[in-house]
Amino acid sequence: MGKDVVIICDGTFPKTEYPRYMIRTADFIICCDGALRKFLRNSKKIFGDDRLPDKVIGDMDSLSESMKKKYAGIIIHITEQDHNDQTKAFTWALENIADIGRITILGATGEREDHTIGNVSLLMEYARTYHPEDRGIEVQMISDHSTIFAITDTFEMECGEGRKVSIFSPDNSLRIRSEGLEFQTGGVVFDIWWKATLNRAVQDRVRLEFSHPSIALIMLN
Repeated sequence: MGKDVVIICDGTFPKTEYPRYMIRTADFIICCDGALRKFLRNSKKIFGDDRLPDKVIGDMDSLSESMKKKYAGIIIHITEQDHNDQTKAFTWALENIADIGRITILGATGEREDHTIGNVSLLMEYARTYHPEDRGIEVQMISDHSTIFAITDTFEMECGEGRKVSIFSPDNSLRIRSEGLEFQTGGVVFDIWWKATLNRAVQDRVRLEFSHPSIALIMLN
């Protein structure tokens, strides 16, 4: 297992133990721009002492000049505006941290719905553009309420009986035959987001069989 990298975005900072555990046990922590302030406010509760993230990455539009100066040693200022701070942090991690086993994105949801939708959808873009699965890197987004990840082909997961499972895909030609879910998804046409949502695992292991390689987003609650 390679390094655990945590990226903390400037949405709702996690309050529950599991995502905080991910922060506490991470090998490398990146804050996106304004998330630095939230990290500093919560670090003592998480670690038992005040500490800094390893890097702060973004366009720095959410940090005061005094904070930029104070934490200049860990700031990576990326000025281009073709990508958001989450993607800048994700790309920097892939290009600069050796032996990554998992990237966990926290704080990507909440506060602003437009940021939530944009950040979550980017998981599919990462899977298509950067192919982290080919490098053996697990990529997930975790909040106090859910775990979200993208898949590109037939997939099996241990999610636990009773777990709520929702599936989203922008590919209306894709068919996903399911095993282990309460409602079969084989006949779902992915032309409206809600169609394969609010399902439930009826056994511990769930299999999702793709009709062809494509892209889908899995949300576990």
